[in-house]
Amino acid sequence: MDISSAEQIKEYLLNHDPVFRELAKEHGRYEERLHELTSLTYPSEEEQVEESTLKKKKLVIKDQMYEMMLKHQETTH
Repeated sequence: MDISSAEQIKEYLLNHDPVFRELAKEHGRYEERLHELTSLTYPSEEEQVEESTLKKKKLVIKDQMYEMMLKHQETTH
């Protein structure tokens, strides 16, 4: 999947698939929180654990979104 077709598929799914759209929103929320955590000069142990957990959750969501994009590509070609 090249970058331009990936962007087109992502845009299509954002507009037409509520599950994909919700995953994208969740991914964005995790990204925002991670940005907050990484900007801390002296994060607490809890914040460090939260950062690690969010990175893993974000990666799982990204994988789910990618799978959905691949399936969409397969069904439209």
